[in-house]
Amino acid sequence: MSSARNLLGITLLLIVGINLGSCSSAYKKSVGGETSIPFERIYITDFNTAWQSVLDALKYNRLDVSNKEAGSILTRWTDNTVEKNFADSFGGTDAYLKAQYRFQINVAKGFYNGEPTIKVSVQKEQLIMRDVLDGWRPNESDSIEEKTLLYRIGRLIYIKMKLAKLEEERIKEDMNSSEF
Repeated sequence: MSSARNLLGITLLLIVGINLGSCSSAYKKSVGGETSIPFERIYITDFNTAWQSVLDALKYNRLDVSNKEAGSILTRWTDNTVEKNFADSFGGTDAYLKAQYRFQINVAKGFYNGEPTIKVSVQKEQLIMRDVLDGWRPNESDSIEEKTLLYRIGRLIYIKMKLAKLEEERIKEDMNSSEF
């Protein structure tokens, strides 16, 4: 009997916790607060490798701001009306008149166990317009593009570090094989 009560209590506590988490987002929307959250990942690498990997990952996006000293990148607004209308056409929502997005990426230095690390945070701002009289409204992200961009940056960092290691080994081998 007591184990059933404990299970019921834990279940009730989980339901309340989940509901409170969803209510905070609804509250932020109702008062006009910032609802978009940055997605972050920490990489064990140096700043220059991470910075170049971020730029390579964004090579198809036009950049508005690129400040290496501040570690900040802001892309220009990109129209994605066709993609949003196609993705949402299978749902019950109306079509969008216009849709646009941009990325804000921050690259920050840090340390983990004495090794240099880089924290890359990505935030996507999505604006939609359903009709002319409605105006631009922010739209929450589904987090797929942010996570994909962080994955792409991670793979580029891995490739750059692997190439640097291979080049270092080749130079060491060339120096050992050459006779002076």
